[in-house]
Amino acid sequence: MAKHGKRYNAVRSKIDRSRTYAPDEAMNLVRELATANFDETIEVHINTGVDPRHADQQVRGVVTLPHGTGRQVRILVFAGPDGASLAEQAGADYVGGEDLAKKIQEGWLDFDVVLATPDMMRVVGKLGRILGPRGLMPSPKAGTIVQPDDLPRVIEETRKGRVEFRVDKTANIHVPIGKASFEPEKLLENLAALMEAIMAAKPSSIKGAYIRRVTVAPTMGPGVRIDPLAASSLKTE
Repeated sequence: MAKHGKRYNAVRSKIDRSRTYAPDEAMNLVRELATANFDETIEVHINTGVDPRHADQQVRGVVTLPHGTGRQVRILVFAGPDGASLAEQAGADYVGGEDLAKKIQEGWLDFDVVLATPDMMRVVGKLGRILGPRGLMPSPKAGTIVQPDDLPRVIEETRKGRVEFRVDKTANIHVPIGKASFEPEKLLENLAALMEAIMAAKPSSIKGAYIRRVTVAPTMGPGVRIDPLAASSLKTE
């Protein structure tokens, strides 16, 4: 078992490990646990009851957090001539085709989100082994394969805090919901938007509990367990 330092153990002592917290309590507490010398990201870790081995129990989607994630997002767009001009006007950081694919194949990965128009998937498809393991491969389910006319909207949403969620092979979902500098109310509203989207994505074939555990934690700190029923019931106004 990994040993933690004095700082980590000191902040962990603030948590009552025998209980789960109400969502609003957890948002206040998790900010107290972020004591690193940088603005830590606050992440939500959700353990689900799905069996990710089955195709009909995949959980995946996108949601725009009302207060964003607090991070600067570098957006790369693969598009043909029509889409490229729209993407550039909308403020994409990198726009291109074969030229960008070659750079990526040579090891360049200075971007956070990849969007592609359908006609460019013949180019992007060759990058599956590079982008796939990093969660960057454009796909219809993630809303990252975009018609040219929709590029401005999707780029704007991505800038504002559009995030993807998907269940991993251990049936968990991990999503950032903001920074430790965010006010608790903003973190709570971001969590509500995320939980609403995840509940809407519940597979019809699942049996038993869908949301088993919900934990919120700062980058360098311990996690705070949230009452899963209360988290599942959160709604945006």
